[in-house]
Amino acid sequence: MAQPIRVAILGYGNLGRGVEAAVQSNPDMQLVAIFSRRSPDSFAEPASVPFVQVSNLPEYNGLIDVLILCGGSATDLPEQTPEYVQQFVVVDSFDTHANVPEHFAKVDEAARANNSLGVIATGWDPGLFSLNRVLAEAVLPKGDSYTFWGKGLSQGHSDAVRRVPGVAAGVQYTLPNEESVEKVRNGERPVLSTREKHVRDCYVVLEEGANEDEVREAIVTMPNYFADFDTTVTFISLEELQRDHAAMPHGGVVLRSGETENNHKQVVEFGLRLGSNPEFTGSVLTAYARAAHRLYQAGERGAKTVFDIPIGLLSPYSAEQLRATQL
Repeated sequence: MAQPIRVAILGYGNLGRGVEAAVQSNPDMQLVAIFSRRSPDSFAEPASVPFVQVSNLPEYNGLIDVLILCGGSATDLPEQTPEYVQQFVVVDSFDTHANVPEHFAKVDEAARANNSLGVIATGWDPGLFSLNRVLAEAVLPKGDSYTFWGKGLSQGHSDAVRRVPGVAAGVQYTLPNEESVEKVRNGERPVLSTREKHVRDCYVVLEEGANEDEVREAIVTMPNYFADFDTTVTFISLEELQRDHAAMPHGGVVLRSGETENNHKQVVEFGLRLGSNPEFTGSVLTAYARAAHRLYQAGERGAKTVFDIPIGLLSPYSAEQLRATQL
């Protein structure tokens, strides 16, 4: 029996815990350690493997096959991925779409200079949605592509809601505009404004003495977050928030509406409905960790994205097994 792929996690927030659970669900993988900037003694909940201070990470060189980076795209991954790919095969979930080319270039340079490999921008968008956008456009060159997100809890927009004066707590959900989605599903190719693609749904707990109308107005007129969308604000109790809005669901759909010869309408659709965004994203990262290890063993070096990796490498099964069971 082949030796399990030795995996380590850097960062133990929601995503790190999602990766931990995913690795434990894959018999061909072994979780070696969880690294964090925090002191190992600061974790109240136990993990399946030891917590290790990130400063000790170099000591694990040669003991880790793949290091999965679970930091944020704003400040963590732009620094961490180019740094740690110098010593380890790494996988990250960098998701700032506009900055992917720059991030790729930095990781590629660092990886090639150190005979290493890094897989960047995995997850579901970028990631699985990216694959489906490319696939659908390749199959239907005459057409238009659409991406709708939600229903999902947006962490960034929820934070913006909580910063409004008078708000004690709150969350925000992004919802696709169902009328627009149905138009595309029906073979139409509409030109959609920002307001026509998504709506915003906020659930807010007021601070004592705060005015509902003032808080609602401050939210729905907030530039860059809510002003360009149809936004609903619902006021609830803290108990309701804790009971009904503690989970982190998300999802969305990629649609390609096009036509082939003789004006035949064709629609391609790929969708996700996720009960836990971090757990699903962690599962995607874990599958790409398997692929990264296989690519490295095959002699591949440098930075890779989902476009560079054959889908069969994500599976724990051999090419022969996949041909026999999945084709």
